[in-house]
Amino acid sequence: MDNTVRGTIEMTAAMAILGTIGWFVVMSGQPIMDVVFWRCAFGAVTLLVICAALGLLRGRLTLRIVAIAALGGAAIVINWLLLFSAFSRASISIATAVYNTQPFMLVGFGALFFGERLTLTKLTWLGIAFAGMLLIVQATPDTGDVGSDYFTGIAMALGAAFFWAVAAIVTKKLKGTPPHLIALIQVCVGVVILAPFANLSDLPADAWNWTMLATLGIVHTGLMYILMYGAIQKLPTHLQGSLSFIYPVVAILVDVAAFGHRLHPAQVIGAAAILVAAAGMNLGWSLWRSKPPVESPQAVK
Repeated sequence: MDNTVRGTIEMTAAMAILGTIGWFVVMSGQPIMDVVFWRCAFGAVTLLVICAALGLLRGRLTLRIVAIAALGGAAIVINWLLLFSAFSRASISIATAVYNTQPFMLVGFGALFFGERLTLTKLTWLGIAFAGMLLIVQATPDTGDVGSDYFTGIAMALGAAFFWAVAAIVTKKLKGTPPHLIALIQVCVGVVILAPFANLSDLPADAWNWTMLATLGIVHTGLMYILMYGAIQKLPTHLQGSLSFIYPVVAILVDVAAFGHRLHPAQVIGAAAILVAAAGMNLGWSLWRSKPPVESPQAVK
């Protein structure tokens, strides 16, 4: 099978798995702190086995790698806590759409800390995403359609996107380090950070709850990382970016099918605006035609 085809299948599967994560979080019936702890715990065991099988544990770990990956891990844990908490407040659909403002957080960091230039195209995409945010915020949900703290849910999803961008910036410092190893360190950090706060004295007694939690760690963390990182190694950047939008689409469809959360027309337009703007930013779409260079008279012969 061609590498591009294999990578496309892997990326599609990874994003489809990621799109169902909200359903498993809600159906686990556990406090969000416990959900993230067990996701990290099951994920750590899964990734440890994978890294050992791939021989990534021998001679690769240094204090610098562990320290930087741990910092990114702290950001990832906060990211998960905020995003999962947003699901019950603003619905999976809205939280996922707002969460996809991640590219704009990265652009902001690039401009603030790395001197990257904000082009007119980037500013336009940012404006479109911001307009989409306003449409979502101003469209008051029906009573009982979502959680009682709608605006807090939106703020949490924005916060989750911010901490994802922090983790992405930190992870850039680990270029050349196997991504499976970085993920292993990050989830191990999550276990250490959350252990004092997780409700370990009153464990779930239902097999259903344990199945949901184990799936979040084994499938949505271990398997998803394997598929996603495998795809990244095989696909060009533009194809990675386009396939990544399977995630929010699946999340919205799952929310509608499983929980009956239907978006208002203004929310649909707002979510679409954010996703299109994020796609434009990720894929480098240009909204403005650059003027052809003017040929100087001296150049004419």
